[in-house]
Amino acid sequence: MTDDPNGMPVHHCRRATSRFLGALISVTLALHPCSAAAVPVAAGEIEIARCIGSVANGRVWLERTLWGLRDQEAGWIGAEVRNSNGTHDLGPLQVNSWWVQRISELIGRRPEVIRSWLANDACFNVRAANWIFLSGLAVSKDYWRAVGIYHSPTRWRQARYAHGVAVHMRRRFGEQVFATSTANLVAAEPTVGQVRIQFPKVP
Repeated sequence: MTDDPNGMPVHHCRRATSRFLGALISVTLALHPCSAAAVPVAAGEIEIARCIGSVANGRVWLERTLWGLRDQEAGWIGAEVRNSNGTHDLGPLQVNSWWVQRISELIGRRPEVIRSWLANDACFNVRAANWIFLSGLAVSKDYWRAVGIYHSPTRWRQARYAHGVAVHMRRRFGEQVFATSTANLVAAEPTVGQVRIQFPKVP
């Protein structure tokens, strides 16, 4: 057995180190029962919820839609998820980096700034997602088509994605989210431009 420079056999060093690390972990867990990673995650979820509420601004139908998109995308503050086509999905609502240049031109900020905001600023991310969804709604004049457009320009992918969002909305808000009475959800803002917002059949 090879000794360490101080003359202690290596296996003794390893056992001592293992005992020390075990004791340190035990003390750390006793003092901090929640992991260090759990704190920013929880804080991030609170911030995402605050931003969704702020962007929806009392429009229940829109708040529920944004939650559906958020639950489907399952992103987080700081997320930059690489796709097979080389783009990245950014932030809590996984806004695709394809939008970076377009948003940059729209608001007059450098693309790298927009990308950073989309990834790291929850409220900017939610506002961008809201804009993308409402733009799709204005063009398609169809609620579920707009939900699908948020994800992809391809029809079959849109349909699959819209179905997933519907499932998440049911889980969060219950089956009645798609009941006939949900016409009341749009009472606060019945139109986007000239587009009537409705909840058609669940995809």
